[in-house]
Amino acid sequence: MTTILIIDDDRSLNELLKTYLGQFGMQVLTAVHPNEGLTLLRTQVPSLVILDVMLPDRDGFSLCREIRKESNIPIIMLTARGELADRVAGLELGADDYLPKPFEPRELVARIQSLLRRTGMERDPETRSERIQADDLMVDLRGRRAWLRGTELELTTSEFDILALFLSQPGIALTREHMLETLRGIDWEAYNRSVDIAVSRLRQKLQDDPKHPRYIKTIWGTGYLFLPIPHVASEKAHDA
Repeated sequence: MTTILIIDDDRSLNELLKTYLGQFGMQVLTAVHPNEGLTLLRTQVPSLVILDVMLPDRDGFSLCREIRKESNIPIIMLTARGELADRVAGLELGADDYLPKPFEPRELVARIQSLLRRTGMERDPETRSERIQADDLMVDLRGRRAWLRGTELELTTSEFDILALFLSQPGIALTREHMLETLRGIDWEAYNRSVDIAVSRLRQKLQDDPKHPRYIKTIWGTGYLFLPIPHVASEKAHDA
């Protein structure tokens, strides 16, 4: 059963969502305090976190930052105002999606289901994955894992989705608009900075210098270009 952790100090909303999400076969854990939410995250291992920005003692941004230090679990942030600054801040910290309050519960369900599909929750664990090699980078597309010079990278859902898009279209300058359209399994909200934020985080993890890029080159006024030409990894690389 899919387990959803909601961290929100609005008890009535928590109960409403617990009942509503339960109709879609989801088990829901709720916490009204950040520390309680962290405890549940560490002990119950949920599939996805719904995190409110406005919380007692600390805000959702600092909590998102702490979660990202130890987990790549998908995160949907709830913003009371729905302001651009709040949405950008959440994306910069590693949130995968945001939803401004008030919202329709059915929209939240759609975003949860889309994120879980993207993270591969429904994949067959017995199916052997084809791994792609691009320079010192190896990527398991089915398993949604990536390694740089043998060290596994901790990528969020958004970061991995962009990496997979780059691998599927190497040597082609991708516009921000094309990337947004291709990746909007959830509502990315059509503003270009969401792409820039995710690419910037991905670059940092790839240890890629924007001034002297090895993997991702900025095409000014257009978008981005993935430089190395990927190929299917050898059986020896699979075994390694």
